[in-house]
Amino acid sequence: MAEASDPATILTEMTRRFTEMRFPTMIPDSSALLAAHRRNMEVLSNANRLALEGAQAVARRHMEIMQQTMTELSEHMRELAAPETPQAKAARQADLVKKSYERAVANIRDLSDLIQRSNGEALSVLSERFKEAMDEVRGLLEKSEHSPS
Repeated sequence: MAEASDPATILTEMTRRFTEMRFPTMIPDSSALLAAHRRNMEVLSNANRLALEGAQAVARRHMEIMQQTMTELSEHMRELAAPETPQAKAARQADLVKKSYERAVANIRDLSDLIQRSNGEALSVLSERFKEAMDEVRGLLEKSEHSPS
C-alpha cells in the first residue's frame, strides 16, 4: 500500500476530489458575448481614433507655434539691428526676453491642455465601456444563476 505522502497517491486523491466537485453550469449566451466583444472593439477603435486626433491636434499646434516663433525671431532680429543707444538696446532685449518667456510658458500650457483633453476623452470612452461591460457580465451571471441547470 502506498504512503499518504507519496506524490502519485496525492495526485490521484486530488484528481478524484476535483472530479467529484460540482460547479454550477454557466454556459454564457454566446451571442451576448459576441455582441459585447464587438462593442468592446468599437469602443477601443473610437478611443484610438480620439487619441490619434488629439496627437494630430498637438502636432498642428506645435507647428503653428514653431512658425510663430520663427516669424517673431525675424522681427526681433530686425528690431535689434536698428541703431539705438546701448541702454535702449538692453531694455529692448530684456523686454523681448520677457515676452518670449511668457509666450513659451503659454504655449506649453496650451499644448499640455490639448494633450490632457485628448487623453481625457479617450479614457472617458474606455471607462464608460468598462462600466457597461461589468453590467453585462453581472447580467449574464444573474441569468445563468436563474436558469435551470
